[in-house]
Amino acid sequence: MLSTIAVAGAAGPAQAEPVTQTIEMPTITAGLSESVAASAQATKALALDLETQAHEDAAASTAAKTAKKAKAEAVRKAEAKKKAEAAAEAEAKAKAKAAERASRSAERTTLSASSGSSSSSATSSSSATGSAASVVAFAQSQVGDAYVSGGTGPNSWDCSGLVQAAFGSVGIDLPRVSQSQSTAGTQVSLDNLQPGDILYWGGAGSAYHVGIYVGGGQFVGAQNSSTGVVQQTLDYDPPSGAVRVL
Repeated sequence: MLSTIAVAGAAGPAQAEPVTQTIEMPTITAGLSESVAASAQATKALALDLETQAHEDAAASTAAKTAKKAKAEAVRKAEAKKKAEAAAEAEAKAKAKAAERASRSAERTTLSASSGSSSSSATSSSSATGSAASVVAFAQSQVGDAYVSGGTGPNSWDCSGLVQAAFGSVGIDLPRVSQSQSTAGTQVSLDNLQPGDILYWGGAGSAYHVGIYVGGGQFVGAQNSSTGVVQQTLDYDPPSGAVRVL
């Protein structure tokens, strides 16, 4: 930058001629321009970085949401598949058990027909009516189930658990154990049995096993872990006594 300064003479009466002198001032424009340009470039670069980061953050957020949704869908499908498989398995087991019981029922019908004519002292199971018929039907429907100590159904039983459940099906609440069940009703002779009578093995009040007389000289009982719930003739395992609850 150039400036012109006029300097007047200080002596003499006459007016001095003005003296003109040119003084060169330092130039700062170039350095300032470079600084401003560098600052603008840095600001632009920062803005670009921020924009890039924003895009990356948005992409990461979208990816996380997509992954979360995909995982939830996979879990839902897995649970649905598991439920479907469980339902199919349960249905298959139910059908198999129904077929097995139908087969056992046919076998029992044949066995009852063959043994009913030879039993003079026993009452045929066909004579059971009312609550007794329901108790007998319940007991017979469990034939083939497993024996498990302490079992109370629906697919495994011990002897007194089966008897209690059979009578419970008609609203009669029996004691849980065989000792108490052997005195739960009126003592009856083994020569005067009726369907629905409770058979016991051992003494009255100290019985170690119980079953249900179903007529035709036969009984149903949860015998042991080897046989499970069976229907057999009385001479298969002769009982000690019987009580009548119905």
